Amino acid sequence: MDAYAAWLAGPGVVRGLIGPREAPRLWERHLLNCGVVSRLVPDGVTVADIGSGAGLPGLVLAIARPDLSVTLVEPLLRRTTFLEEVVDDLALGNVEVVRGRAEALHGERGFDVVTSRAVAPLGRLLGWSMPLVVPTGRLIAMKGRSAAAEVIDAAGELRAWGCAEPAVEVLGDDLLSDPTYVVSVGWADPAGMSWPPVRRGGRQDRRGGGNARGGRRRT
Repeated sequence: MDAYAAWLAGPGVVRGLIGPREAPRLWERHLLNCGVVSRLVPDGVTVADIGSGAGLPGLVLAIARPDLSVTLVEPLLRRTTFLEEVVDDLALGNVEVVRGRAEALHGERGFDVVTSRAVAPLGRLLGWSMPLVVPTGRLIAMKGRSAAAEVIDAAGELRAWGCAEPAVEVLGDDLLSDPTYVVSVGWADPAGMSWPPVRRGGRQDRRGGGNARGGRRRT
């Protein structure tokens, strides 16, 4: 994790992935802020981190939890280049970097956990993330103090996707001065749903040979 922090504070700042003012507070505001999310991730599962950016929280989870198989999904080349360099330098054999948008994986890949950090409001995030969540899986979205309000605003989308009642979790209040707020979303009827999932009353997402497990290959 020290080596990853050095990547963020050095090349991450130079390449514009991390603001220069963030470097002195990398641990509290970013690394530990993301690390406490691992408390919600089961052992040995597949994780997709969408809009991974500089690798937060995906790389933090992969470093802290070598039992996880983590796929970093990011559309911008300069960011995936950074991610691939970090993965190679740290010899993270449990990480795959995919350049592309989350929608490109709909109907093709499935994951036990789908994470994100400050990517989009929950209503929009559901459309990108839930088609990647396997029937027994969960979306874990890192949010700020407005997490509960986002759940209320996204009530229609949550119903349309057939989601169970979301949980707003406060993590790290025993460790951080500013705890991490997370919205955790699963399926209302995992036993009765088809795969890939279909948004009720809306368009059907791309169908194809849904793979219930994420891979390890870097592309």
